[in-house]
Amino acid sequence: MLEYEITATVLQGGLAKATANKSEVSFDATSGRHNELPNPAELLLTSLAACMLKNVQRYSEMLNLPYRKARVKIKGTRTDNPPSMSKIEYVLEVDTDVDDRKLETWHKNILKFGTITNTLMRSCKITGSIIKCNFQ
Repeated sequence: MLEYEITATVLQGGLAKATANKSEVSFDATSGRHNELPNPAELLLTSLAACMLKNVQRYSEMLNLPYRKARVKIKGTRTDNPPSMSKIEYVLEVDTDVDDRKLETWHKNILKFGTITNTLMRSCKITGSIIKCNFQ
């Protein structure tokens, strides 16, 4: 079993940071909306993106599926009462020459073995697709 630990702090006014390993991430913990820093909902979506992209790399190596670049675009929809993510939609774009069958196998593994993906799928609807693209 793996365990993870972070430390997060906030200053009066709502500017916050989290420390994980030797890295810091600043975020918005104000009562309103900070225009430059990600808020907790955006950090949740960023965590999902990081999980998916980590698995792009992992299963590229395990299944011998080369790629040049990958990008995921994620949109979350929040309900107000109670506040929660009701659905998350994504498009995972991969610059690769693999055939469509291998691309779908890759996609299934990315979703099936993602810690954040599996955790979020238990609490809200996640839908999306993987597509081949050519980044310029």
